[in-house]
Amino acid sequence: MNAWLVRGLGMALIHVVFRALLGAAISQWPLQGSTLRWLSLLIVIVAAAIWGGIDGIRDRRQFPEAEDGADLTMLWLKAALVGGFVAGAASWVLSLVPALELTQQGLFFEITSGAAFTILLIFVPAMIAVTLGRFITSREQRKNGTAPQTPSHERHHEQVPVSEGYDSPTGQHAYSGGAAMSVEESDADTTVFPPIDLGKQ
Repeated sequence: MNAWLVRGLGMALIHVVFRALLGAAISQWPLQGSTLRWLSLLIVIVAAAIWGGIDGIRDRRQFPEAEDGADLTMLWLKAALVGGFVAGAASWVLSLVPALELTQQGLFFEITSGAAFTILLIFVPAMIAVTLGRFITSREQRKNGTAPQTPSHERHHEQVPVSEGYDSPTGQHAYSGGAAMSVEESDADTTVFPPIDLGKQ
């Protein structure tokens, strides 16, 4: 299964579970509804941040150079899209169960405005955590002396193979000797023509 799909479904599951717990908690403590909502949002944000931070640390440890790292922006964007739409649709379906009160909105709201809000809750904290994870790991590598000292463009530069004749001095003498020999042979075979007097014509 693709990494972005795993993260998207995982974040959707976390979101739906805590929405279900939020609905049950509000029914028991209706006066604490605002606090419980903020707590559930904070849990979803922290979950996305922890997962994104782990991805950032792992990516920088595997690829010390930023140019070689994986495209975690697209990975988490896809994951956020999946998480937002799946969480919205699942919340609406589960709200049809009488014992569960996940949402009072319709399906269209859940897969549009509700999904957009969930996408932001997943994507923004994850990308902030990815950036921090990469930065902290890079600083630790520089402090421990494990960061690469050679620039990436020099490390990836491929040397152009040179022919053996130009590498060895013998080859160079062989080419120069052959050139001198051909000049001498051409001088020996040259025919000298008498000058032409243009005044006689």
